Amino acid sequence: MDKPKVVLGVSGGIAAYKACELLRRLTESGHDVRVVPTGSALHFVGEATWSALSGNPVATEVWESVHEVPHVRIGQEADLVVVAPATADLLAKSAHGLADDLLTNTLLTARCPVIFAPAMHTEMWEHPATQENVATLRRRGAVVIEPAVGRLTGVDTGKGRLPEPGGLFELCRRVLARGVPAAAPDLTGRHVVISAGGTREPLDPVRFLGNRSSGKQGYALAATAAARGARVTLVAANSALPDPAGVDVVPVGTAGQLREAVLKAAADADAVVMAAAVADFRPARYAEGKIKKRESREPDPIALVRNPDILAELSAERARPDQIVVGFAAETDEVLANGRAKLARKGCDLLVVNEVGEHKAFGSAANEAVVLGADGTEIPVPYGPKEALADTVWDLVVGRWRDAAVPQSDQM
Repeated sequence: MDKPKVVLGVSGGIAAYKACELLRRLTESGHDVRVVPTGSALHFVGEATWSALSGNPVATEVWESVHEVPHVRIGQEADLVVVAPATADLLAKSAHGLADDLLTNTLLTARCPVIFAPAMHTEMWEHPATQENVATLRRRGAVVIEPAVGRLTGVDTGKGRLPEPGGLFELCRRVLARGVPAAAPDLTGRHVVISAGGTREPLDPVRFLGNRSSGKQGYALAATAAARGARVTLVAANSALPDPAGVDVVPVGTAGQLREAVLKAAADADAVVMAAAVADFRPARYAEGKIKKRESREPDPIALVRNPDILAELSAERARPDQIVVGFAAETDEVLANGRAKLARKGCDLLVVNEVGEHKAFGSAANEAVVLGADGTEIPVPYGPKEALADTVWDLVVGRWRDAAVPQSDQM
């Protein structure tokens, strides 16, 4: 089989060195990568490095190898173009259709999915000109992910850091996996909020009540949403997974903290997906000191009180009429019957029901489920990668938005 052809564009920012690791991951996983740096990018990483890591020649100008018409051919033949890092200058040129070097020419001729991974100082990212350029590119169908928050050049810290190469690679893989015909970023312009992981309710300074959730399904939902163009807020409870590229991650610990973070993010969200395993109960009393084991008698019973029902609260008090709310139900018996009852009780639009237990769902890279709809639909999702279930959920969410936008007379 032909190797997928990927163009890795590199613009002139200090984060260019991270693109070397992204290039290595792409080539080692079987992709044919052509690196197209800007002239300023070569001040940070030289041509010999790009050529050696990719196994392909490297050029920056349209005047090189003119008999091959590289400024046309490279873009036409690509299955994916990813620009990492994408500077403010590169975003501006792309948004305005300027083409003064090989990379910007390639971007104009590409008819495949295009990903921009911005990296710049916070002030540059937040400037209205940059935000307008980003909005223009997204409106045209490009996936422009959010930069990460962290250490920038010098002593500066803030939003503008290039996401880690591993996350960028997974993003590229997800966009390629959807295929060119289906790769239109159908979540562009949407803000989605996802909860993931398992909450922990403290008993004392060293112990807690928790569950087995790893957060993998919620992280898969976040990664697939970013690959489909959404602005993603991931409220992550006690997960050790790496941050997905282009996702704003809000770490939390308890059910109360998760509720506060989700409700805040949901205020302007188009969809909220509650994939986290949220504790139903918490200890009625928190012990300020470690609860000691006393040999003379059994420990005192631990009284529990109910936690707020976040899913029901979201469903009842939606930030906007067209906001879609999706819940998850982990069941051990009478899975569908319990799922239907929970769907009616919670009032959400969709409920993803799956059976859990030893070696089932929790901690696994795969899942199977049935997605129940408030309209009575039942969509079975066969056993497979959690990303496949995530894409099914987003397909159903997009379908509901689409149906809501069509006048009733047009549906008949």
